[in-house]
Amino acid sequence: MNAVTISGVGKTFDTKEGTTVALEGIDLTIAEGEFVSLIGPSGCGKSTLMRLVADLEQPTTGSIEVFGKTPDRARRDQDYGIAFQQAGLLPWRTVAENVGLPLEIHKTGKAERTARVAELLELVGLSDFGGRYPDQLSGGMQQRVAIARALAERPRLLLMDEPFGALDEMTRERMQGELARIAGETGAAVVFVTHSIPEAVFLSDRVVVMSPRPGRITDALTMSFAGKTGREEGLREQASFFEMVTAVREALHQGSPTTAVRGVETR
Repeated sequence: MNAVTISGVGKTFDTKEGTTVALEGIDLTIAEGEFVSLIGPSGCGKSTLMRLVADLEQPTTGSIEVFGKTPDRARRDQDYGIAFQQAGLLPWRTVAENVGLPLEIHKTGKAERTARVAELLELVGLSDFGGRYPDQLSGGMQQRVAIARALAERPRLLLMDEPFGALDEMTRERMQGELARIAGETGAAVVFVTHSIPEAVFLSDRVVVMSPRPGRITDALTMSFAGKTGREEGLREQASFFEMVTAVREALHQGSPTTAVRGVETR
């Protein structure tokens, strides 16, 4: 079963200036455990597409399934977690209380909730910060708390809308490594929206390229690194990494299928 199946999806918005076509003819499948990045120019509908999967918006045409269910059913079954560019932590709650909020809302018992929060804080490397408040953390640490919160219900799918966009480059690269590790350890599928080509290449199994509005999928490049055992820091120094960055950049500029190069396959 696919984590996400998007079939013939279009989305229009009615504005004072008239009807805006945000997305048109989107067909995409994402396998269980697959990490897929959506990349394209500003306004191409990347975030809109993610919001449709999350049941935060409704498609105008076409259909979406999440693990074979409607997005509404998947949302109610807590099949996915969401993380946005802003961590969105509640300032009056401690780190542990923020992470445990979804569990609290769904009336998980206190003992189970405490154990799960401790597990999540260890996963994101913040075991010593459970009693701190958000304003006592760096931006990168706040984002790790937000990711832990998104994973609280053990979702099989993680939806992420430019979660590292506001971070400095060094912190951003460190967070990319953390996310790659977390995704690998949890086995969750990930849909990741980004404007950064190197970020998409580093993190993804596939990079999906979208056209300017109305957003369409113009290419989907499979990332395959010879001899790679994981998203280690050294990956960014490999020749194949730079080749893939170039391939994605060309796909963005051309808006047409990219010729395969070493380590890159189109599909």
